[in-house]
Amino acid sequence: RPPLARAVRFTSPQPTMTSDSTPGRIARLKQWLLDELRHLSTVHPSTRSWQMPLAAALASGLPLLVGAYFGHMDYGLASSLGGMVFLYLPNTPLHHRMVFLMACAFAMTSCYALGLMSHFAPVLLVPVLIFITTLVTMLSRFYGLGAPGSLFFVMAAAIGTYMPIEVPQVPLMVGLIAMGCLLAFMIAFFYSLHAVRVRAPAPVPAKPATDFDFVIFESVVIGVFVGLALGVAQLLQMHKPYWVPVSCLAVIQGSTLRAVWTKQLHRVVGTGGGLVLASGLLMLPLNPWGLACTMMTLSLIIEVLVVRNYAAAVVFITPLTILLAEAAALGHGAVSELIGARFLDTVLGCAVGLLGALCMHRPRFRAVLGAWMRRLIPARLAP
Repeated sequence: RPPLARAVRFTSPQPTMTSDSTPGRIARLKQWLLDELRHLSTVHPSTRSWQMPLAAALASGLPLLVGAYFGHMDYGLASSLGGMVFLYLPNTPLHHRMVFLMACAFAMTSCYALGLMSHFAPVLLVPVLIFITTLVTMLSRFYGLGAPGSLFFVMAAAIGTYMPIEVPQVPLMVGLIAMGCLLAFMIAFFYSLHAVRVRAPAPVPAKPATDFDFVIFESVVIGVFVGLALGVAQLLQMHKPYWVPVSCLAVIQGSTLRAVWTKQLHRVVGTGGGLVLASGLLMLPLNPWGLACTMMTLSLIIEVLVVRNYAAAVVFITPLTILLAEAAALGHGAVSELIGARFLDTVLGCAVGLLGALCMHRPRFRAVLGAWMRRLIPARLAP
């Protein structure tokens, strides 16, 4: 056989599987699905003692028991929202814990009061929520608040904007949430006496290093997109769309796009499972005592799970938030409509949050908008 023929035969192209071929795309899709499943199913270790979830359940549940006893479940629900300030208790020396928690209690009460007052001027709902979200996010980042960050402050304001009350009831409702914060403070004090005796507290952390982008630029972007989420929900005429901006904020706070994507995936999947659980709970003939005990149990389970697997925690967060905002009106509407509305709220909020994260993490977006904001804000006001 001639040498040329052997060379041609040796160098002739062989069929290969490229990354753009159908089998290659299927392999990449399978790998992506396996990665997402791994993120969903990962269980993280926890250093929390069992007393912490129990104390958190008491802080948010005892007001419900008091409301059930006096026949004013709506009052108990308002105070229960204030009891959630317990979740901001840091693992620091006792003197720092108490001062820190008092500041958070003031912020929680203030956000709820502003939300209530904006209820009477619907045109102000979106601007007020943008202002609250931006301000509390700035403060949370400036002082290194950490998880859950500004989430519960914004949730208190969002729930307050849709409270069916009259103007004379505003001082009463603000007083109720302040009493819930006071109860949480007392429980936190006695819990801390035990906690610092059993385990040495962490030292008071130094104020974190901050810059303009982290404290101001990102806070403004987060606030605008949270307000945009509420505005879209209003345009779609959703009923009590308080959960849309809350879901948006929970998703957009991720430090990276990977974290944002994982958070919204956990939230959507967890919400789907949580709505199934909520539909079962709403069909039970719960009296006020049963409702209070159910919400305390949900709070206990959430605090056990939230540091281990967020998606599993959201399964129980969803019915808790539904009961927290809708318990006073249970039995006056179809359960299926309520469940469907909450799922749409979550999906819409996660979508807006993901869009906001895509914008916030784009270098070109940060460069253009950041330069404009730097010219607008005086240098002496920037961190």
